[in-house]
Amino acid sequence: MKLTKIGALVAVGMLAFSACTTGPGGATPPADELGVITIPPGEPVKIAYWGVLSGADASLGQDGLTGAQVALDDKGGTFMEHPLQLAPVEDGLCTVEGGAAAAQKMASDTTIVALVGSSCSDETEGGIKSLTDAGLTTISGSNTRPSLTAPDRTADYAGYLRTAHSDAFQGRAVAEFVFNELGLTTAATLHDGSAYAEALQQVFADEFIALGGEIVIQEQVGRDTTDMTPVLTRVAGASPEVLYYPIFVAAGGFVTAQAGDVPGLEDAVLIGSDGMFTPDFVTAAGPAAEGMYLSSPNFSAFQAGYADFLPKYEAKAGSAPVAAFHAHAYDAFNIIYAALEKVTINAPDGTLFIPKKALRDAIFATTGHQGLTGVLACSPSGDCGAPLIAMYQITQAEIGGTWPPAAPVWPE
Repeated sequence: MKLTKIGALVAVGMLAFSACTTGPGGATPPADELGVITIPPGEPVKIAYWGVLSGADASLGQDGLTGAQVALDDKGGTFMEHPLQLAPVEDGLCTVEGGAAAAQKMASDTTIVALVGSSCSDETEGGIKSLTDAGLTTISGSNTRPSLTAPDRTADYAGYLRTAHSDAFQGRAVAEFVFNELGLTTAATLHDGSAYAEALQQVFADEFIALGGEIVIQEQVGRDTTDMTPVLTRVAGASPEVLYYPIFVAAGGFVTAQAGDVPGLEDAVLIGSDGMFTPDFVTAAGPAAEGMYLSSPNFSAFQAGYADFLPKYEAKAGSAPVAAFHAHAYDAFNIIYAALEKVTINAPDGTLFIPKKALRDAIFATTGHQGLTGVLACSPSGDCGAPLIAMYQITQAEIGGTWPPAAPVWPE
């Protein structure tokens, strides 16, 4: 059998760990450079969840949480005869500061084995160092900022992976849709200063220019701004055919509701992205959202198991999916579970030993994982996702309360 370098390290480590479990009661912990989590007989195995769970963007975090909860249920709520829990659950507020506070709290919890999250790229920017320094590993189902998995990322990100796509793919897809499908050649962008939005609009701008389009103006709004007239007036002065604003629910709702009232933007095509792919955005924007486009993971390209997943999600949440990344969180949970199966040592008395470095290595060594979102493999810098992007259009059905949109308009 041929082993990869990482696989060989895990295998050698496992042999060493097996030789260390012969102490009194069979409960001597093995050695691991990041430490070992010891779970006494009958105590739960805890996979934590962190993400935005309050405020205007709560649907993003709740959507991922529900996806992870379905994954937990599918595993029967047990791991090696121990209770398996999705706990603790921490609200990262979709901000750098909120992510830092949530991560610091979880980093000090010695009962957590790994984490699903965060929801927002800003949360990860604020919290990943604390988690990495604690020897913990987290997999986000919805972070999309390209730099989070850049090959030259710092050591602070050693404990970070994601099943979500990189916006290097999403920005390119939106640019191709605008230039090739809509046939439009001038565009303006808005961002809100968040790690997600600032990076995504720039990827779009760069790709749009490379295709032959022109970016006529790039502007910024505050996430708490309610009167968008001044910035929209500046945008209108540049006469764009398209306004691309990959921001979040509250500010996105105000931009959408007010853009049509600004002279010069009446006929501009409005486009958002997955941060606004939620019925909460449609409610915030109102009828003005009809006809606009949103980019999102392409649900119609997911694996066959997604059809079986949806009824479970709806039974748990009481509704259809409320955002775009529930399946990615489901896949993140299951990648962690599969890695735990590979490295956990079950001592004769029922004590579980989970070596943190071996677990991290096993997660990064993931290949051929049959997920809902695709057949997944993790890169050395933490990209595990299948970049399947589509464009959806808001119609009267979504304005009337139907969610999500039935099918993408591109690709068909």
